[in-house]
Amino acid sequence: MSTPGRAAGTVDTSSPQLKSAISKTARHLMPMLVILYFVAFLDRTNVGFAEEALQVDRGVSDGAFALGAGIFFIGYAIFEIPSNLMLKKFGARFWLARISITWGIVASLFAFTHNDTMFIILRFLLGVTEAGLFPGVIMYLSEWFPNKVRVQMLAIFYLAQPFSQMIGAPLSGGLISFGEKVTPWEGWQVMFMGEGILAVAAGIVAVFVLINGPAEAKFLTDPERTALTDSMAREDHARTSDGPSGILKALTSWKVWYFTIIYFCLQIAVYGTTFYLPQQVSSLIGQDIGWQVGLVSGIPWLVGLIACYLVGRSANTVFRRRTWGTGFYLATGLFIFGSAWAGANGQPLLGIVCIVFAVASFLSVGPITWAYPTAFLTGAAAAAGIGLINSLGNLGGFVAPLMRTAINKSVPTDSGAWGVVSLGVFAFLAAALLFGTKFFRQSKSDQMLAEEVSGV
Repeated sequence: MSTPGRAAGTVDTSSPQLKSAISKTARHLMPMLVILYFVAFLDRTNVGFAEEALQVDRGVSDGAFALGAGIFFIGYAIFEIPSNLMLKKFGARFWLARISITWGIVASLFAFTHNDTMFIILRFLLGVTEAGLFPGVIMYLSEWFPNKVRVQMLAIFYLAQPFSQMIGAPLSGGLISFGEKVTPWEGWQVMFMGEGILAVAAGIVAVFVLINGPAEAKFLTDPERTALTDSMAREDHARTSDGPSGILKALTSWKVWYFTIIYFCLQIAVYGTTFYLPQQVSSLIGQDIGWQVGLVSGIPWLVGLIACYLVGRSANTVFRRRTWGTGFYLATGLFIFGSAWAGANGQPLLGIVCIVFAVASFLSVGPITWAYPTAFLTGAAAAAGIGLINSLGNLGGFVAPLMRTAINKSVPTDSGAWGVVSLGVFAFLAAALLFGTKFFRQSKSDQMLAEEVSGV
């Protein structure tokens, strides 16, 4: 609600009814959204645990693995914007559930991989079926939570990444070990089948939990529902006056493309590290991939979980978002460099420490980065603009493994250090670009961040 002295359109997040509505909404929606992204991130990265087994059992080559690891993002990019527009048409409840069920089916089919071609096709289809989940949730959260608390909710959503690796890494390693001992299948087949079925189950549950918008939220009292819908309507008005209107203008907006480049750089660092994390840990500690490597691989994500949550709670001003975001991008690059140096010089403990802080840094900066486009995009423009940023930005996940493999072949070392170093360069570029937002004209939605939030 507005009070004297507040800017026009400002959302008063200290209103008791609005605070209560935000808290109830977070408790109702966020666990389900975290579970969906947890399973999605697990199914897109568990391939790292099966690389060696696929090579031995099915003859999948290094080149096919690198192409398959990255081609996920081609299918993802092609169908991202259409999927986001379909979510806008059919509602988040149905569409997010549909995404989870269909990608779970495809993820299970990896258990039957028998050659390079099938592996590459399934990776492409996994991207197609999962397309729209992440940007759909980003848009969904921008319709439920005011800008002031949005980074906090984005950070909670991002917790699925460290959860999926902290829990998922030992889970994947454990399923491989378990499957080899007590089932007639290979361990990697059990891993793919079990984690695919988990996605199908999550999608079925989502049908009964998710709600399309605040106006349909029966878990809120009438005053709470009114406070939330009114506040989001005022913020939407501010975003409409600042940002592009309609699909075409969103797709041609220079600001949308600016943040697409930033996100592209972030994804190169994220996926270039994530895809090869089990192998890098295995090399550092001198153990074959399995339970022990899974446990050690989970440590960076545990630290990242804590860092992401704490930063998300505190990054509620424009100054903090820009300053901390720039700092975390720089830290990502520096620690990636450090992990490469440690691997090349036989320093396993230092290498693990650097990986831990690199992961914590890029997890913390993700929610901050998404706070910028959601501050000026709304409606159909948000569906198209957020979809574009995520689809093209995620092509960094396609480029990263291919780039890392190519550099390692052209500059061969036992540790593959130069391939790792190449990832950190893009984190430094992202830092420069995010700092450059200092020279942007502040949007009306961002002006709302001048208010203080207490204890949401």
